[in-house]
Amino acid sequence: MVQRPELRIKENGEIAVTSIHTSNSGQWPVFLVRIAILICAFAAYAGMAYASSASGSGDPIPEDKNTQDKVVYLSFDDGPGNHTREVLDILRKEQVPATFFVLGEHAERYPEMIRAVVEDGHALGNHTFNHQYEQLYSDFKVFWKQIKQTEEVLERITGFRPNLVRAPGGTYGHFDQSYFDLLQLGGYTVMDWNVDSGDSKRKGVPAKEILSNSTKVPAGARSVIVLMHDGGAHAETVKALPGIIKYYRDHGYRFDTIKSTDQPVQFRIHPDGKYKARKAPGKAWIAEHVESNATLWLASKKLKVEVGLAAATLQPGEFRMEGQRIMVPLRTFMKKFGGSTRWDPETRTATAIWKERTIHADSVSGTLTTTDLSETGTVRSQGGTIWVPLRELLEQMGLRVNSLTSNEAEWTVKAGSSTSISAMSSIFKYKMI
Repeated sequence: MVQRPELRIKENGEIAVTSIHTSNSGQWPVFLVRIAILICAFAAYAGMAYASSASGSGDPIPEDKNTQDKVVYLSFDDGPGNHTREVLDILRKEQVPATFFVLGEHAERYPEMIRAVVEDGHALGNHTFNHQYEQLYSDFKVFWKQIKQTEEVLERITGFRPNLVRAPGGTYGHFDQSYFDLLQLGGYTVMDWNVDSGDSKRKGVPAKEILSNSTKVPAGARSVIVLMHDGGAHAETVKALPGIIKYYRDHGYRFDTIKSTDQPVQFRIHPDGKYKARKAPGKAWIAEHVESNATLWLASKKLKVEVGLAAATLQPGEFRMEGQRIMVPLRTFMKKFGGSTRWDPETRTATAIWKERTIHADSVSGTLTTTDLSETGTVRSQGGTIWVPLRELLEQMGLRVNSLTSNEAEWTVKAGSSTSISAMSSIFKYKMI
């Protein structure tokens, strides 16, 4: 008689087998079959263990599979100003992205700072034109006019319109529901904050206090938006910034830019707001100015581009549609895929380097060229930003568009070294690239 072997897996991953006892019945074939089954079970378990370790890192899988990562969004208001360059230098050194809510009147004064913000991969937000509370919150039409005024300034400088908005002083006590509703109807996302650095509470707030305030994370919050300022006299904010970055990095946060597609963080409406008695705009004005405004963001989806195993996503406003072409900013796009770009002001030509490829974008002739390829009339220059069509740029990079698909949230472009017939039918179906 043969006793059935008992197979059990211990917590440490070892396999334990009870002793196998035999009788003198001589049923060796049965015994051997059961040994074979045991060996197969062991091999199967070992194979699963190997597959598990080969499919990812050697780190243990967290027990709570629903654990979300912690993210911090550093945001700077009222710029560009005297300290924007210092802030950018620190962010570049630390390799940290941030979001800059800029004033239109300052953007007009320092367009080179706006370009530097964009070229370094940070996000831009609209902070109205002049920050004057009495004007902005006396009538929504005035607020709207300043948003549009700043938007036009930023488009002239960068070539795109940000639809991310932050109200001067925040929405609490300033917005009523009509402000929220009309801005949303017009295609904008209003974003407040949940951590205030306090650097604008009074004149000369010391760096130590700014650091302390900036790290007071609300209990249970895994997503933190920190309010700071780079406009005006905020030298102490610059001093505090490295410590703020270190704190969040040491506490396991990742850094990211705020996007118009993010879930809005908004203050509740003040029940006894100062501007409670103001009147909302009429239906005719809303139809003419607000409802039609949302069409400015026809490219309201994200654009995901996959090149082999590498992938990058451009948010709404970071690319645009021109007829049946998807246009992308050359410098931003190349940076996302590990390339570099330099500008020659004499020839007004941007040169991009990607792997062994050198691509020239001539803003005068409109040509996009490499050694063996040339495209005419495809390059656009606007506000110091060079825009190129995505398909032609990928071809200059030695790639072909394999597919273009779309869902409610994003466009997805996949590029590689070859294009199948079925993939081409997908591209022709959309006629967007």
